[in-house]
Amino acid sequence: MARILILNGPNLNLLGTREPEIYGHESLEDIEIKCGNHGKAIGTDIDFRQSNSEGELVDWIQAAAGSTDGIIINPAAYTHTSIAILDALKQVDCPIIELHLSNIFSRETFRHHSYISPIANGVICGFGAHGYLLALDAISRMVSDKKEF
Repeated sequence: MARILILNGPNLNLLGTREPEIYGHESLEDIEIKCGNHGKAIGTDIDFRQSNSEGELVDWIQAAAGSTDGIIINPAAYTHTSIAILDALKQVDCPIIELHLSNIFSRETFRHHSYISPIANGVICGFGAHGYLLALDAISRMVSDKKEF
C-alpha cells in the first residue's frame, strides 16, 4: 500500500470559516476525512498534517525521506515565501504535488509566484477541496506506475 504524506500550511486550520468565498465552506477536518476515505478506496495510506510553523513543515518533509511514497503539499502562504520548504522538498526522492484550493493565478499578483512549482511533478489549483482527491488520484497513479521522477 502506497504511503502518501499530505501537508497543509498556515491558516488552513481555519478552513470553513476563513474567507469561505475563496476557500469554501469545508473544514480541514472534513477534507482529511474525505482524503482518508478516498485513500482507502484507492489502496493508499494517508498521513494528513497541518502546521502554521514553517520549521515543523520542514521537519516533517525531512522525516518523510525514505519513508513515504509521495507528498501532496498545500504550502498556503509559504508557497510564495519559503525557500526552506523548497530546499527540504528537493531532498525527498518521491513524487510531489503542489496543491491550492483557490486558483492562485486569478488572485493578487504576489500569489502568482511559487517557490514549490519548479520542483513539483504537478500543480493542482482552483478546484477547492476536490483538488485533494484529484491530487490523491494523480500521485497514486504516479507511484503505481513507478514512473521516474
